[in-house]
Amino acid sequence: MRSIFNRFKQSNTLRWFFLGAGILAVIVLTGLNVYSLYALRESTIESAKENRKSQLEEFTETIRHRFSYPFRNLSKLDMSNLEDSWNETGDFPVNFKEVLLDAIDDSLFSDIYYTSDERIGCWYPDEPIYKFDKASASFIVEKNVPKEVCDGIGISKSRMNTVSLQNYRWNNKVEFDAHRSMTLALIDMDQQKTVGHINFLINREYLLNNVMKPKLAIKIGTPDESGIVVWLRDWMQDEILLSSDDSFAYDRGKVDIRQRFPDLLDNWVLYASFLESPSVAATKASVNRNFILLGIAVFILFGAFIFMFINAQRERDFARRQAGFLANVTHELKTPLAVMQAAGENISDGRVTEGKRLKEYGTHIYGEAIRLRKMIDKLLDVAKVDSGQTVVEQAPYQLKHLISNYYETNKEYVKEKGFEFSFKADEKNPLVMIDPDHLETIMNNLIENSLKYSHKEKEIRIDLVSDKDHVQLSVTDKGEGIPKKAQKNVFDKFYRVENSLTAKTKGHGLGLSIVKNLVELNGGIISLKSEPERGATFSISFPALVKVPEGYNEQENLNSVNFSKRVELDKYVG
Repeated sequence: MRSIFNRFKQSNTLRWFFLGAGILAVIVLTGLNVYSLYALRESTIESAKENRKSQLEEFTETIRHRFSYPFRNLSKLDMSNLEDSWNETGDFPVNFKEVLLDAIDDSLFSDIYYTSDERIGCWYPDEPIYKFDKASASFIVEKNVPKEVCDGIGISKSRMNTVSLQNYRWNNKVEFDAHRSMTLALIDMDQQKTVGHINFLINREYLLNNVMKPKLAIKIGTPDESGIVVWLRDWMQDEILLSSDDSFAYDRGKVDIRQRFPDLLDNWVLYASFLESPSVAATKASVNRNFILLGIAVFILFGAFIFMFINAQRERDFARRQAGFLANVTHELKTPLAVMQAAGENISDGRVTEGKRLKEYGTHIYGEAIRLRKMIDKLLDVAKVDSGQTVVEQAPYQLKHLISNYYETNKEYVKEKGFEFSFKADEKNPLVMIDPDHLETIMNNLIENSLKYSHKEKEIRIDLVSDKDHVQLSVTDKGEGIPKKAQKNVFDKFYRVENSLTAKTKGHGLGLSIVKNLVELNGGIISLKSEPERGATFSISFPALVKVPEGYNEQENLNSVNFSKRVELDKYVG
């Protein structure tokens, strides 16, 4: 899959695809834009009205819920227990009193009254009406009963006379006397009869200023936010009780929406008026949508051109680096062949017969052959990675032991080059899945780079640290360093940092590309930290192996590893 993507990326197909996609997007979005002009004009008027009407309906339901909230547990109570308690003690059971205490604590209600259903004190002077006393949590006889209480109880009694309790499923029924009072008819569902009536006097000012006004502000907001003004009007008294914005006067002729409260506050109605006509709102919405669609189209088209430009620039840079690489590698391949050919001719012609000189010539031919083989091996490594044919033979290893083995194998050679060479590792490291041959190639390339580009301070340090999830391997030198602008490209194939030192140093820009590919094939991540004249640190993080495989033998794995190859600066291709 990766090789297919690389071939696709290197061809012109991807650039033409994005160009075509950009042009198609402009055509499609323009068509949608034209269509939206007509669709919005027709739909905005109705959708705006429906949306605002839904908001007003939600507001009325919120007010309804606010009235019923203190009595949310009343439906769970048994009214036959209430009747028995009232007949025996003249008082409500404790669980009923808890509901009444919650209600009287609510500032929405000022007083609570009760009368039985058989003989209501409003009509029979010899029958008392009881008022709930919060201090004693009991009902006491009230002689001066407000007219609103009797009106509310009368409405509740008359409505219950019309209700068939045979199919009624609730133990109470609520009736409102406009905004003055709320009465609960208490129903014994087993005997299918009304036990009594509880009347709650409504605190009108609290309802308007502390309940409705803040909830209206939350639900509707300001006219600038919602585009409408809402008034609460008492149509019986022809009085405006509340407004979402007092700076707008109520005008009956400009009302667009009317909304009543469901089964409560009969005389109160919500009126709403749009501040601007729906056609103007539709036009503004259409213009805004046009700008958004146009912006998206321009963004896609601009992005397509930018992508094409960047991709073309990368391809040009890659072609230039590749051409430079081919020129260099041709020269580098010819050099050892020419040396070997000249030495071979001298020997075959019989010009060199002395044993010491023959040995020198043989050593020279052997060294050039090794150099040639390593150049070819590196080219083959690159070709395998590009074609996806690199074989990964991973096994669980303690990275500390592998790196220690590598360090011991190469430390004498590195020190012979005049370098301080050190290795430091945590005491304990988790296992990692790694291909030892790949690890050797990775280390050879990194160490060889440090040897090449460290001319002043000659020090190379290998560090190995770990936590429970990762093992991090770092190679640090104090060489020339890598400029920041070049760091993002150092892992690209054929890329070399352009300065006076690299111009004098042999190399083809393949080493770090191979390192990155081998690290990723083994599930790792490589990163670089560097400053010019301060050296560089290459850090490789491998995921730790959480579970040790069955039958794992660390010594047996290590015995199969042989880091016999040395880093050879003068013979190893960079």
